[in-house]
Amino acid sequence: MLQKRYKGFLKTPCLWHNDAILKLEQFEVNSIFNKININIDEKLRLGKYVERLVSFQLNQHKNISILAENVQIQHHKVTLGELDCLLLKNNKPIHLEIIYKFYLYDPLVGETEIEYFIGPNRKDSLKDKISKLKDKQLPLLHSNECKHYLKSLSIKTADISQQVYFKAQLFLPYANQDIHLKTLNNACVVGFYITKNELRKFTNCKFYIPKKKDWLVIPYTRVKWLSFNEFILIAKDYFEQQFSPLFWIKFKNGELKKVFLVWW
Repeated sequence: MLQKRYKGFLKTPCLWHNDAILKLEQFEVNSIFNKININIDEKLRLGKYVERLVSFQLNQHKNISILAENVQIQHHKVTLGELDCLLLKNNKPIHLEIIYKFYLYDPLVGETEIEYFIGPNRKDSLKDKISKLKDKQLPLLHSNECKHYLKSLSIKTADISQQVYFKAQLFLPYANQDIHLKTLNNACVVGFYITKNELRKFTNCKFYIPKKKDWLVIPYTRVKWLSFNEFILIAKDYFEQQFSPLFWIKFKNGELKKVFLVWW
């Protein structure tokens, strides 16, 4: 399953091209489909799990060398923040922030394309994440505490390029899947989301609920599919918990799709 997760991660496009969003420059690296052969702690939350996949990916490139990962920047034993990765690419130092997200398009939220994208449980948003990157995570590099750390690596802050490796899977409303994104990367759209009332439109379909880390995986047929009635029983629990699960759906024609079932 690790190999399938890694492939799904590599196949996920970056959320925008170049520095199209607030001059946040996307990191460019080729995808090399090597067999992944590292041990990753299954207890890691998804974001940290993805960082391990990125680490493996970067190590496949001869022109990239990782200097440090998950660097805690502290002031009097109080953690100010963390630098995801410091690396050299073609001998040039880069501070890289790594992000992998799942966002749903809700046109009732905000007024811009970026504001429309929210987390499946409405607890986070693309706008908030970008603001955090711009106002908190990237400026950390210029703190006095960080300068002391960089000095130990013989790197000057002024020489470092700051980039993001921001990948995402996007989901459109089931009732309006013809939306064309103007700023973000349309290739990131991998499926749709449905509400409780729309479930009845899929009575002839089969369902599979992957665990959280398998949200990375590209759907495939050899899984234990649930009938509509079996899925409905499980879905009730999700509605009660106010949790929006990702599931795979198999249509009668064999087509597979990723879908979120939202409680809101």
